[in-house]
Amino acid sequence: MMEPVNSATLIGICLLSFFLLLLIQPACAQNGFVSLWCCAPSNGTDPSTNITWNSDLNLFNNIGKCQEISSPVINNASYTWARIFNPGPGNKWCYNLTTVMDQDYLIRGTFPRGLSLGSSIDTFFNISFGATSIGQVKSTDNSSVVEGFIRATNHYIDFCLLGVKGSPYISDLELRPLGNLLYPELDLSNVLKLVSRVDVGNTKGVIRYPYDTSDRIWATSSSLSNSSIIISNTSISVNGANASVPIQVLQTALTDKTQLQFIQDNLDLSNKNYLIFLYFLELDGSIKKGERMFDIYVNGEKRYGNFDVLGGGTISNYRKAVFNASTENGILNVTLVGVQQRLGPICNAYEILQVHTRSEGTVQQDANVIMEVRDELIANNPENEVLLSWSGDPCLPFPWQGLGCDPINSSAAITSVDLSSRALQGSLPSHITELANLKALNLSFNDFTGTILSFPDSSMLTSMDVRDNELIGSITNSFSSLPYLTKLYFGCNLQFSNALPSGLLNRANLTTDFGICVVGGSSLAVHQIIIYAVTGLCLLFAVAAGIIFMCNKKRLMARGRLEQGRTLKTKNQIYSLPSPEIFSLTSVSIPTFTLECIETSTSNYKTLIGEGGFGSVYYGTLPDGQEVAVKVRSGTSTQGCGEFDNELKLLSAIRHENLVPLLGYCSESNQLILVYPFMSNGSLHDHLYGEAAKQKTLAWPTRLSIALGTARGLVYLHTFSGRYVVHGDVKSSNILLDHNMCAKLADFGFSECAPQEGDNGSCLEVRGTAGYVDPECYSAQTHQFSANIDVFSFGVVLLEILTGREPLNIQEPHNVWSLVEWAKSFIMISRIEDIVDPAIKTGYNAETVWKVIEVALACTESHSAYRPYMTDVVRELEDALNMEKNASENLKSIDSN
Repeated sequence: MMEPVNSATLIGICLLSFFLLLLIQPACAQNGFVSLWCCAPSNGTDPSTNITWNSDLNLFNNIGKCQEISSPVINNASYTWARIFNPGPGNKWCYNLTTVMDQDYLIRGTFPRGLSLGSSIDTFFNISFGATSIGQVKSTDNSSVVEGFIRATNHYIDFCLLGVKGSPYISDLELRPLGNLLYPELDLSNVLKLVSRVDVGNTKGVIRYPYDTSDRIWATSSSLSNSSIIISNTSISVNGANASVPIQVLQTALTDKTQLQFIQDNLDLSNKNYLIFLYFLELDGSIKKGERMFDIYVNGEKRYGNFDVLGGGTISNYRKAVFNASTENGILNVTLVGVQQRLGPICNAYEILQVHTRSEGTVQQDANVIMEVRDELIANNPENEVLLSWSGDPCLPFPWQGLGCDPINSSAAITSVDLSSRALQGSLPSHITELANLKALNLSFNDFTGTILSFPDSSMLTSMDVRDNELIGSITNSFSSLPYLTKLYFGCNLQFSNALPSGLLNRANLTTDFGICVVGGSSLAVHQIIIYAVTGLCLLFAVAAGIIFMCNKKRLMARGRLEQGRTLKTKNQIYSLPSPEIFSLTSVSIPTFTLECIETSTSNYKTLIGEGGFGSVYYGTLPDGQEVAVKVRSGTSTQGCGEFDNELKLLSAIRHENLVPLLGYCSESNQLILVYPFMSNGSLHDHLYGEAAKQKTLAWPTRLSIALGTARGLVYLHTFSGRYVVHGDVKSSNILLDHNMCAKLADFGFSECAPQEGDNGSCLEVRGTAGYVDPECYSAQTHQFSANIDVFSFGVVLLEILTGREPLNIQEPHNVWSLVEWAKSFIMISRIEDIVDPAIKTGYNAETVWKVIEVALACTESHSAYRPYMTDVVRELEDALNMEKNASENLKSIDSN
């Protein structure tokens, strides 16, 4: 039988239950709260709110550094630490916060002042919710808070710090679930950022959790007019309506006999859309409906007339007014003006929220897949800095390092992955084949093992590079089914077969290295080294014979003119150096610029003047007044450190009036920047097809002069210090024009220096631009990187100059897509009048045009052995220009007579 419980025991149980209930209630009320103390050595509780805080160490262990704050965080005076992330533009660090789909959330980050941020005293960085940028933090500001509201579309929301200048930092981060009816203006199309939230009748201290169950922070009034009066009624309650504001906020108010005015200035001029929330509770129980009425103005415009706090219903004493607002000058002025013979206006609290259009971010399937790829790679490379920085949205506001993205509908899709030279280990990431929009994949120069990937037939893949790894097996037949594949490089994998499926061997437009390891790359296959050593003596005899033959050939060419030079000849081929060092020559000193100097010179990259494969080009002015073009590598560029280093080494050794000189460079904070003189007349391409062409026609003599200048620049490269330097990407957009219309060849990222003629070397992959590439490079199973490449490309440029037609025109029938084939079809039947640019049809001498045509035909011969040297081309163009000048002078003489 159960013993009876005495009264003392019963009272004890009741008291214990009561205290347990007090302890449990805050924990239940905090359900869904995420509260992170950055760099905290352990979890803890804020005594002022009783909110439980967790450390972020498990999220960012060994990432960034921790630092004590000299001035406390404004919302959390008991916490004095902050996390500082790695500096540099392009870095993105994100906290992944767990959410419930379709639930509204408040997110708040606190960023203290008083950190030792090195020399970057004007550090600033952006904040984003997922893919939507909502604000900026500057180290020169006082301690700041970025708070906003967003509706979850997934089981997580990313809160991201986006590096711009200096080191991003954060002290604490809070996620709070909201009732979906709290801000009905919030939906999937927008994100709302808090500008101001004020309890206008309160001067004693902020009100937040537990009074506000969503933990909104209601600040005190900062300034009052002389005539305004604070009123308070702590016994008042809300009647007849569900207030979205805590009763503790509504129990105080501000009133005035004539008007109340609230001014919010220093607003962001780049975003002019705002929501204004005004909260009213009549605190005088004796006031009746119609006795307190006032007009509401926003920036001088009446938005509501005869507003009555008690007009919301017969027994309601609470009302809320919401207004859309915009500003042109960064100021919002909200004024409540009393109506005559009525009591003056009253206001208890207000909020101002900035409206941001929500970005949809990366296609969800792509985002999910690349997360899988990241996890696969990190499993074998846990300390890799690039992979550890992969957080937040993969594409927006800017892509992860190594990713390239393109817009697709209102989202973004991952179209390229470049993780070359990242010292990655393990198997190739299998999930990467699931990226539906992937076009270019570069995993070269790593330590990947295992077999090659197999892509589905639906893949959009156009280029794959897996050179210099430790792969085994062979290229499978599945690659023959990839309809868009045009580039495939897989050399320098020691245990990998270089056999290709017949479906790829028969593909005419495929560029490949056929599995052959390139001498001069970052590594060389061991078996090739052995082969070179064993065959060294044989090659010695072959080289000697080649030198004798080539010397005789050069003497023949020196005696002949272009027509003689077009007879069949065995031209010298040009190979890359077997050493990674491109030059052992005396170099010109190239100065370095600091990132701060670059940003100052370009006014923080204000004026964009061009785009290229390497990145964007901006106009700038150096401190000495010299105008410059600043080329900044973009995060999505397929070109990188190799092209950057190549251009530095090359341009530190060459100088010529027809080559664009390098004034300096910057390699700081993960930025690769090249600085050149500004070419005020743009490029030849601009004058043939761009806006400049619409404004002013490029005269035929000027075109000839540009062609001759370009040819002279190539001759200098091809005969430089007894060696050949092959430009590798000659095209009209790489021919720049200074203020005197003098042609200067630019962009040496693909250039190569080669040994003297007769030396042997190995094959290189095809590079260049479609329409300009020597067809012999990709039609043969092996090819040599030689001056012939530049000669062919220059021939295409000559035809551009002559015809005003671009190298490729897919609007034409397939057989005449190519400018070369199109022009030849008319030249063979002597109908040059049908191909000459209509803009110059009445301004040229026919004889000079024919001479240029002959040069162009010789340069674009299908077989490189029939093509002339650039020295011969220069002589022919000099003759053509002289003929044109003489014809012009004769015409002037006839006119004057």
